[in-house]
Amino acid sequence: MKKKLPVLTTDAEAEAFVDNADLSAYDLSEMVPMRFELKRKDKSVNLRLPEKLLEAVRKRAELAGIPYQRFIRMAIEQALHHRPNKPR
Repeated sequence: MKKKLPVLTTDAEAEAFVDNADLSAYDLSEMVPMRFELKRKDKSVNLRLPEKLLEAVRKRAELAGIPYQRFIRMAIEQALHHRPNKPR
């Protein structure tokens, strides 16, 4: 049986733990990937959407636990990283 992760309350505690622990001995099944927004946002865009589409975006963002504008930005980034099919 794998060990439970300890509760770490500071960055220093977390760094010390990761430096010294064998993470394969711990149960990481409840870990959630985190995405950090480090790039400065220096441009803005105004976008008109149908009300139902905006409501759907807001609901999906809420389910994902992120602000809806970040959700839209991530969807755009994901679409740009996807390789398009050959032109028809």
